[in-house]
Amino acid sequence: CHSTAFRPLRPASTAAAAAAASFGEQGAAGPLIGAAVQASPQALMGYSLDEDFIESLPLAVKYRVYALKKLQAKSAGLEAKYLREFHSIERKFAGMYGPLLEKRRQIINALYEPTKEECEVKAKENPEYEDLEEYWIPDFWLTALKNVEEVSPLIQKYDEPILKLLRDVKVNFSKPNEPASFTLEFHFEPNDYFTNEVLTKTYTLKSKLHYSDPHPFRGSAVEHCIGCKIDWKEGKNVAVQRVLKKQRHKFWGLMRTVTQEIPRESFFNFFSDLRWGLDAEEDEEDVFIAHTLRTFVIPRAVLYFTGEALETESEGMIRECHDLVYDKVTHEKGVALVEGAKDKGLDSQAEDIDR
Repeated sequence: CHSTAFRPLRPASTAAAAAAASFGEQGAAGPLIGAAVQASPQALMGYSLDEDFIESLPLAVKYRVYALKKLQAKSAGLEAKYLREFHSIERKFAGMYGPLLEKRRQIINALYEPTKEECEVKAKENPEYEDLEEYWIPDFWLTALKNVEEVSPLIQKYDEPILKLLRDVKVNFSKPNEPASFTLEFHFEPNDYFTNEVLTKTYTLKSKLHYSDPHPFRGSAVEHCIGCKIDWKEGKNVAVQRVLKKQRHKFWGLMRTVTQEIPRESFFNFFSDLRWGLDAEEDEEDVFIAHTLRTFVIPRAVLYFTGEALETESEGMIRECHDLVYDKVTHEKGVALVEGAKDKGLDSQAEDIDR
């Protein structure tokens, strides 16, 4: 999920290198390549197609590999173009979704009263509908976010009073001719915790190939992300814990009580600037959360609020568990088959394998 360059390992053993070298001495012919690999399939294990390996190949094979790499570079160029055009289409449809999401915001926050037709309410069946007062949907976004598997662990009890004040979550895409990016926006009503009306986090995407070395390109990776500074009001920062500690003055020896702020887990740490590239696992987790919010939660927030989206995820988990059980049973049967055939002759082994 991130753009950190990956360089595969070199040959794992001298035996593999020797096998590759012997492969390189056999001449240059198409069928010869397949024959060499079949004769010694271990020869290519542990290698990347770097210069060391390529130099060990027969001359004609080497040229063919360079031709393939050139084709790969052109293919990566087309993929980059595809990603840029996909981002443009995504931006276009985001504008088309805009009015629908704006009406959703108004309904949630009691700024717009839906009609009976919009609610699919029949007056005869619901005579009390006419007497309903305008009312917003309390805790809409808090409930929706707590129903997101990737986000729920981030939300602590002391975060919830603030998230109850969350009025909208949006995604904005970069404008044409700007570097491809998207920004997550969390809109809050005025509150006693911080002065920000909107908390943001922007993810810049890698949508162009590096001129000198296009091969590490891995698609639409996130190059970096930028959070925002939360202007906490005095004593209201839930991302730190205040601890009173007695401290002795190092010159006068007098005791005094000081307040220390110790960082702690909080949903609002999500808006901190990520130290990009220092922790690949942390980078990947952050990007995955952003992708989940952008792709699933924001467009389908009502389904997360009602829990319907959870049912779909549960079904997927059940299917995954079934697959794992099936794979385990199949593996155990295969192991038992091999163990049982060890003491038999070749004909019996072939018969067992066929069965």
